Amino acid sequence: SLEERIASQMIGVRASISMGDTRSIRVFVLGEAERPGSYTVSGLSTITNALFASGGVKTIGSLRNIQLKRGGRVVSTLDLYDLLLRGDTSGDARLLPGDVIFIPPVGTTVAVSGEVYRPAVYEVKGSPGAKELLYLAGGLTPEADPQFARLERIDERRQRVVLDLDLTALAGRER
Repeated sequence: SLEERIASQMIGVRASISMGDTRSIRVFVLGEAERPGSYTVSGLSTITNALFASGGVKTIGSLRNIQLKRGGRVVSTLDLYDLLLRGDTSGDARLLPGDVIFIPPVGTTVAVSGEVYRPAVYEVKGSPGAKELLYLAGGLTPEADPQFARLERIDERRQRVVLDLDLTALAGRER
């Protein structure tokens, strides 16, 4: 057996090998998916496997709050930013038959432009400071002048507010 071969070739190593059940299961991908519906996936599939099968998330869908529902209850949420920006797969849960992956509409967004590596519109959680936004945008390019940053926002009265920030100062990075 493979276990005996590993034990004889690698002194002090004991192997335990098992095969997972590879049957097909049916799951549902609903909400803001490109092609919402019912999908047959491998019994070893995770949330991201089902998302790929459904064509991914629409531009109006949340990448930060993808819900795995089982028996009508949310049992897990997946933040794709953790996967895409940090390589963290811990939220990518294994699927069971009948699971529902629900993609809600996108939450609060922030546009980051200028001398950053990844200028784009980002979905944010809570009220992130400039430091978190710069992390999402990949940081400042060598051409950036961190003493002359600008923050524009719409306040609760629907008026545009413009703030000049010095990102070299702690107070500027936390705004």
